Amino acid sequence: MTNKQQTLKGSFSLFGKGLHTGLNLTVTFNPAPENTGLRIQRIDLEGHPIVEAKAELVTDTQRGTVLCQDDVRVSTVEHGLAALYALGIDNCLIQVNGPEFPILDGSAATYVDCIRKVGIEEQNAPKDYYIIRHKIEVRDEKTGSCITILPDEDFSITVMCSFESKFINSQFATLDNIGLFEEEVAPARTFVFVRDIEPLLNANLIKGGDMDNAIVIYERQIPQERLDQLADLLKVPHMDATKMGYIQPRPLQWENECTRHKLLDIVGDMALIGKPLKGRIIATRPGHTINNKFARLLCREIRKHSVQAPIYNPNDPPVMDNNRIRELLPHRYPMQLVDKVIELGSNYIVGVKNVSSNEPFFQGHFPQEPVMPGVLMVEAMAQCGGLLVLNTVESPELYSTYFMKIDDVKFRQKIVPGDTLLFKVELLHPLRHGISSMKGYMFVGDIVVAEATFTAQIVKNK
Repeated sequence: MTNKQQTLKGSFSLFGKGLHTGLNLTVTFNPAPENTGLRIQRIDLEGHPIVEAKAELVTDTQRGTVLCQDDVRVSTVEHGLAALYALGIDNCLIQVNGPEFPILDGSAATYVDCIRKVGIEEQNAPKDYYIIRHKIEVRDEKTGSCITILPDEDFSITVMCSFESKFINSQFATLDNIGLFEEEVAPARTFVFVRDIEPLLNANLIKGGDMDNAIVIYERQIPQERLDQLADLLKVPHMDATKMGYIQPRPLQWENECTRHKLLDIVGDMALIGKPLKGRIIATRPGHTINNKFARLLCREIRKHSVQAPIYNPNDPPVMDNNRIRELLPHRYPMQLVDKVIELGSNYIVGVKNVSSNEPFFQGHFPQEPVMPGVLMVEAMAQCGGLLVLNTVESPELYSTYFMKIDDVKFRQKIVPGDTLLFKVELLHPLRHGISSMKGYMFVGDIVVAEATFTAQIVKNK
């Protein structure tokens, strides 16, 4: 997993018919700027309107995922979005000249192949992972469908399916490493039971369905005449109504190909969350409907925790201990407010302070109800930021950092003895002429308790 956002190095186009409309369609995938996400543009409509690839904009999940924004619809997007998500593409403008993406061979393999050929470009903005910290679950008691996500270091999926068919028994499929999507999941094709074809046609769907873009399962015998009529509707050769089983010309690639395709659909529907995930999904009898319910729930969780607390394991050795901090900062007791640093990147830092009842400021603030002064909360974040920038200069002990400006300060919760404070400070702009702008957050547990934007100047001591 990369820590930077990614887009395509160039554009590519794919041509084919739409699964549900039967129209001849062209879809083009283009590079896009940082922080723009995945967007779909209907170039066949006046004004070329754009539909954001967001879970909240899904309006229909019958045999595919349908997005609608301001009465502009686009459907069958899940295979293309799955390829983008699995290959780590954060920003892409997708242009299509009709109401759906072409179905191609019913899988995501062609999309993946084209992305590999055109190449992937790393961008400057950091990739914004959403890290699962606790169990989140959606369940449908009527269908028995359930999707659960649990904490994990990376993104992985396990899918369990059971079908009312003697040809597909209970199956499971697992993707332990998203890097294996290209080989293990992308080629898995969509599937349909012959018994479902007529209702789908009556619902004005699958006009472009054929034997080349789906696995077709015939396991409930119908009269020859009726089977011939369905074949004529689908414009495929007549078949023997007494021969049961898989009737598409291409054989199964895996015994559990249908369940692998269910996994593929989950990846595509998770792309609508808008952030890459770190967590393990366990899905029982999934489908686009429960996939979308789950994605919407995750979106609500992300909004509640728009800024996630860093992961803190007290057993891990610090990046900077107290001695190193004293080498970089001139602060000493009682004004040294960072105990250790646990993460240090090129543009961010994570620090820790354990607040004890013996802090000298609690003697007067306030004797009967000890509360850490807000000004010291800002000072602690600023010291953490000072460690970030002073770590980049030679002989940091010869420099001091001074506030120039403090903006957008917010205190959300009081700090009391016993709290462990986590600071995350990020550079807003590169250090220039000794001046640095930073955004700081302070956490207790998973909760943001304070934040501020500040500008500081690094000055060489006289």
